[in-house]
Amino acid sequence: MSTPTPASLRAAFGLEGQVAVVTGASSGLGRACALALGAAGCTVVVNHLEAMAADGEAVAAEIEAAGGKAMPFVADVSDEAEVEAMFKETVRRFGTVHVLVNNAGIQRGAKFQDMTLAAWRAVLDVNLTGQFLCARSAVREFLRRGPEPDVSPSLGRIVCMSSVHQTIPWAFEVNYAASKGGVMLLMQSMAQELATARIRVNAVAPGAIRTPINHDAWATPEALTELLKLMPYGRIGEPPDIAHAVLFLASDLSDYMTGTTVFVDGGMSLYPSFRGAG
Repeated sequence: MSTPTPASLRAAFGLEGQVAVVTGASSGLGRACALALGAAGCTVVVNHLEAMAADGEAVAAEIEAAGGKAMPFVADVSDEAEVEAMFKETVRRFGTVHVLVNNAGIQRGAKFQDMTLAAWRAVLDVNLTGQFLCARSAVREFLRRGPEPDVSPSLGRIVCMSSVHQTIPWAFEVNYAASKGGVMLLMQSMAQELATARIRVNAVAPGAIRTPINHDAWATPEALTELLKLMPYGRIGEPPDIAHAVLFLASDLSDYMTGTTVFVDGGMSLYPSFRGAG
């Protein structure tokens, strides 16, 4: 799956000169979203953890090498003070924020009876509380800045990274599934509350995507064959598949959409194992 050229993205999405914060942008889906937004003309804040500093800086450098603007920023999205510092520095450097891609997420799977409270809390803290904290800071900035009719009809846009597991139960990953179910209702509730302020909030729900977080599920031919049984479309997803959906929701092409989850999953949420079983 190739990424469109910067020229075609700039023309199609109308994001030139806008400022986007992408959390968990040092690898996987976050990296793909940051690169796509940079190619579309956004100034991109590449959020990452301290341990991923080299990767985060490399993503920012790649955006700039392609003619874009980017700033790497270390912040743990589950830490209120660090999130607020990230948005404060973004506004100081670039004037405001127009787009938030709430992407940062982790997995800590285990049998239910063996799952520790620490593993439960770690996943909920990053995947759900982290999205709340970043969205709250973004909304505060949208409201502070006020309308910019020459930039966008919306006051701001938030794209939450959810998962097919916001609706599909996931044994041995109850903390992850619970966090994504929470993301769905967080997104919908924010969208309902903030729509009158012209703040749009939507989500993307990936299925199986070829990223490091699920490496074992696709790393061998045998594992990939089993995985593909879950996808009627017959291929595993690639990070740009998700980035393209995020671009659409971040742009004014989706201006009449809020409170919606876009499933990008090759048909996984169609429960393909039920084919022929009716």
